[in-house]
Amino acid sequence: MVQQKLHVTLLTGRTIEQGVGKEAGKATKGYFESTTMCYMDICDMKKLGIKNKTNILVTTPNGAVVLRAVKYPRGAMPSMIYIPYGPWANSIVSNETTSIGMPSFRGTPAEVEAAPDKPVLSLKELLKSQFGK
Repeated sequence: MVQQKLHVTLLTGRTIEQGVGKEAGKATKGYFESTTMCYMDICDMKKLGIKNKTNILVTTPNGAVVLRAVKYPRGAMPSMIYIPYGPWANSIVSNETTSIGMPSFRGTPAEVEAAPDKPVLSLKELLKSQFGK
């Protein structure tokens, strides 16, 4: 039976592809491709009835963003998702630093649902939706 929403824990961090994209420039296609993906456990993808590169909506207490679901290549990670650092991840993690000067990029509760008809926003569209400019 396909689930409408899946409750997961969000982790964010660096990837080689994200780092290479960042060095090439944040306005490049490589950076966009490497930071608009959400790694998921293949069994969790099946629970949602989605395939590799299907758009999903990730919602946290801090916001929501559409990304591409990608099968996590290094094994099982049930009930967890991993989004590479970038503006799309930043739009859904808390900016609260709890007095340490750095927000927590790991352990955020999130919900994931299939969103095949919703687009992944471009960097310009994302910034406009976040800041209205």
